[in-house]
Amino acid sequence: MNRFGRFFVAAALLSVAGCSSDSSSSGTNVPSTSPTATTAGSNGVTTAPVGSSGTNTTDAPSTVQPSDPTSPSAPSGDGATINVPDDQPTIQAAVDAAKPGDLVLIQPGTYHEAVTVETENLTIRGIDRNATVLDGQFALDNGIRVVGANGVAIENLTARNYTKNGFFWTGVTGYRGSYLTAFRNGDYGVYAFLSYEGQLDHSYGGGSPDAGFYIGGCYPCDAVIDHVVSEYNGLGYSGTNSGGDLYIINSIFRFNRAGVVPNSGSYELCYPERSTTIIGNTVYSNNQPDTPAIDVALLAMGNGILSAGGVGNDIERNLVYDHDKTGVGLVPYLEQDPNDNQPTRDSWSRPCADTVNDPLPDPASVPDAVLWDSHENVVKDNVLTDNRVADIAVDSAGTDLATLGNSFCGNSFTTSAPLQLEALAPCDGAKPTATDWTAGVLNVIGWLGETHPPSQDYTTSSPEPPAQDNVPDAATAPAHPATDVPAAVDTASITVPTKPGS
Repeated sequence: MNRFGRFFVAAALLSVAGCSSDSSSSGTNVPSTSPTATTAGSNGVTTAPVGSSGTNTTDAPSTVQPSDPTSPSAPSGDGATINVPDDQPTIQAAVDAAKPGDLVLIQPGTYHEAVTVETENLTIRGIDRNATVLDGQFALDNGIRVVGANGVAIENLTARNYTKNGFFWTGVTGYRGSYLTAFRNGDYGVYAFLSYEGQLDHSYGGGSPDAGFYIGGCYPCDAVIDHVVSEYNGLGYSGTNSGGDLYIINSIFRFNRAGVVPNSGSYELCYPERSTTIIGNTVYSNNQPDTPAIDVALLAMGNGILSAGGVGNDIERNLVYDHDKTGVGLVPYLEQDPNDNQPTRDSWSRPCADTVNDPLPDPASVPDAVLWDSHENVVKDNVLTDNRVADIAVDSAGTDLATLGNSFCGNSFTTSAPLQLEALAPCDGAKPTATDWTAGVLNVIGWLGETHPPSQDYTTSSPEPPAQDNVPDAATAPAHPATDVPAAVDTASITVPTKPGS
């Protein structure tokens, strides 16, 4: 696609409500018993159950209420319940027959479908998360794709073996994914694009070349990722040009090529990435050499939390350890063949809804490459150990680091790049007590010349996930469309997680 083609494609998604789908569904379901969970994958890495409940090892209580989609305080749909396969033979047929407020309730079985949802305020729920499985057989594109339909909640399902994404919302306001398992999909696991007012909670994403979880192209996003586990992906989390009331909290990112990687780039709308809050997560061992991985994941390999050209992110109270490069790194993103120049600082606060209407730049005015530096991020009160190049770091490629406005304070760490980083860039406007930004620099440009283990085939390289928790009372709870999301987040109550096994 040419330089500006993706602009037109993405802009079209902003007005997709009510459009017809070009994606087909096979309409075939095969009732079956629960899939057998194994503890070792083809790469020989043992995957133990994640904590006593199967989904969380952080000790911090959930700070999003209600995160339980069956909570008595949650709004319920006032429509009918459509059972699959008793009332309708396929998930797609049930979705097509449903009206706003209805509950599509899916019995255990393996469903070879690519489902498109265009009806608002539906709740789509499996009876058993581990046994109600959408399987694309490496031939279908998306497990469930919600196109322009606001308020759709998807719960208690597994989507595997799709060529693109497990669960995908695009062009919506109001979305929720709860107790979902997405693994061995060819692009993303759980994916929200050009979408607002969302919540992804108590879910698992594994084995995707791009990211297990992604929220992109929104500002202010008004969204929460809470209590998820992301492993064996190229990236644990990716968020291009997203932020603004966007919270990634209480979650686990491990055994990916790289952990949590928000980034800026003009190849998608709504640049730059900004104002993402990353608090209370456990991020470790993101050096995994045998996962599927896109090019950016190969380049970012060995980093825990990596802001790649991000602006104004708040990275606090995370437990980050065992990385070959940085624990928390603020680095530039070099974009080749960009669609646009970087926006000026005075436009960083413009909402995405405004910037998407900007005229396209004259191609002659766009440079061959743009360097997106990381500006004005706060890295505070994290606990970092055994991050081999540096526990905390900041770098650029030619920009004076002292001018970027990043700050570091209160972290428990051993190494930094440059040296004395907390003294060079203290928080809250304090006066620096060190001045030498050249000692012990990260040398991020050197990453471009590195060779990493190549991407593996996503269809075979990832271990099967362990059995995961179910939505409480899945068979009897009323519908709960995504009309109350995201719930409020109390960041002050989130503490640094306890190390797994401690």
